[in-house]
Amino acid sequence: MPPPRGRRAGASVCALIEGIATGITLRSTGQTVVVIDVGLAAGELAALLVGALLSDGGITVRLTEVEAYAGSGDPASHAWRGPRPATAALFGAPGTLYCYRSHGLHICGNLVCGSPGGGSAVLFRAGEVVDGLALARARRPGVSETALARGPGNLGRVFGWSLADSGRPVALGSAADRPDSAVLLNPGAVVPVATGPRVGVSVAYQRPWRFWADGDPTVSAYRRSPRIVPGRLDW
Repeated sequence: MPPPRGRRAGASVCALIEGIATGITLRSTGQTVVVIDVGLAAGELAALLVGALLSDGGITVRLTEVEAYAGSGDPASHAWRGPRPATAALFGAPGTLYCYRSHGLHICGNLVCGSPGGGSAVLFRAGEVVDGLALARARRPGVSETALARGPGNLGRVFGWSLADSGRPVALGSAADRPDSAVLLNPGAVVPVATGPRVGVSVAYQRPWRFWADGDPTVSAYRRSPRIVPGRLDW
C-alpha cells in the first residue's frame, strides 16, 4: 500500500494540544478539549486549525493543511521586510484575513494571529469542501472533489477570494454572532496531525511548521524549494 498522501520525509505525528489558555472556541471529543485562540503564536495555533471549519460566501471547507509563519522574525514570512501597502492586513489585529497573490495568478488566504502588529499568520493550504459543493465545482470545473481545495491557490479560488478580501475579520463562533463581512471559523473533528517542513520555502526551511491531517487525500504534495542554501537565514 502506498504511503498516505502528504506524508513526506521529516514528517512526524504530533500530539493534540490540550489546556491552551484564553479560549474563544472549544472543540470537544471525549476527554480532549482543544482551544482555538487567535492570540497564540502561529506555530502553536496552526496545529489547532487542522480539522477546523472555514466558511465564507456559502462555502465551508474543513481545513486539512496549514502552515505557520512567525512574522518579522521569520525570513520565510511576508512580514520579514516590514510593513508595506500590500501586507498591511498582515500587520493588523489577530483574527484578520490576509490575502496575497501567488505567482501572479492565485489568491491565498491567511489568518493573522499572535501579537497585534507582529505580522504572524497561518496560511490555509488545503481542505475538503463540506458545504457549497455545487458552487465550488462551478469555480473549479472538471476537478475531483478531493482536489477542489487542494493547495492554497485552489482553496482561495473555491472561496472566490480576491485581494479586496484582505483585511476582512475572521469571526470565531456562530454565524448569528459574526459581522456580515466576516469569514467564519469554527472547530471540527479532532484528527491526527502530522508536521514537516513548509512547502517551497528557501529560507528557514527546516522549521517543521507545516501541519496536516495525517493520511487525508485532500492534502497537497510537499515540494522542496530548489533555491535552498543550507544554513542561509535558517534557525
